[in-house]
Amino acid sequence: MGLLMSATELQENDNCIVFDCRHALLDPGLGLEQYRAGHIPRARYANLDTDLSSTPGKGGRHPLPDRQALADKLRAWGVSNSSTVVCYDQNAGAFAGRLWWLMRWLGHEDVHVLDGGLDAWIAAGYPLDSHEVTTVPGSFTAGEPLTRQGEVTDLPDEAVTLLDARDGERFRGEVEPIDPVAGHIPGAICATFTDNLSEGSFKSAEALRQRFESLGVIQGDDVVCYCGSGVTACHNILALLLAGYPEPALYAGSWSEWVAAPDRPVATGP
Repeated sequence: MGLLMSATELQENDNCIVFDCRHALLDPGLGLEQYRAGHIPRARYANLDTDLSSTPGKGGRHPLPDRQALADKLRAWGVSNSSTVVCYDQNAGAFAGRLWWLMRWLGHEDVHVLDGGLDAWIAAGYPLDSHEVTTVPGSFTAGEPLTRQGEVTDLPDEAVTLLDARDGERFRGEVEPIDPVAGHIPGAICATFTDNLSEGSFKSAEALRQRFESLGVIQGDDVVCYCGSGVTACHNILALLLAGYPEPALYAGSWSEWVAAPDRPVATGP
């Protein structure tokens, strides 16, 4: 199973298909500007809003893209079913994790997040390129998902361990900079995704296990991950797999879908 790749491993492997996933939720054009200013050589740019999501609506701010449309894009970008795919963003992996999950959703197992992102690549002394990549179409076709999904109609559920990847202030309902309602889904546990990291890279498997155990996640639990719009929740899914847990489910609509219906319950506080 593909999970992480180091900057050194990527630099030594010329055959990887690399994707730059940098994005800013409050400045959607910034990622492409950053890509054009300098990116890992041979990287393609994948935009969260237009490539890795469908049109916002009742399914939330970043609904999953159409499977066939995404498979067609990947093929045009040069991806084949035999390709090793590496996704990166600036550092934390918050946006790279979305493409990592989507690739697995399309049945592609050989996909990795660049641990430490572009910052790790630069820190290792490796070069950047400012030219857009010319691609030769690949032969990618979608297969059966390797992922699991949770649906809005299944929640809340006392039998499910529900992890919220947003920061504590948003979880508790103290602030909400993006969505119209503050708080969390009743029964959820605050599992801020940045706590999966240490000095910009993912913590060790043992440290991640200890982290999730301290949150009450028990091996064998039915775990569902969500966040604001189904993006940083993928970071927790990756971290749980690194820690040795079974495949968690993604509630893709997440908080932005949950609060779209005023009759759904909202919890605040710790």
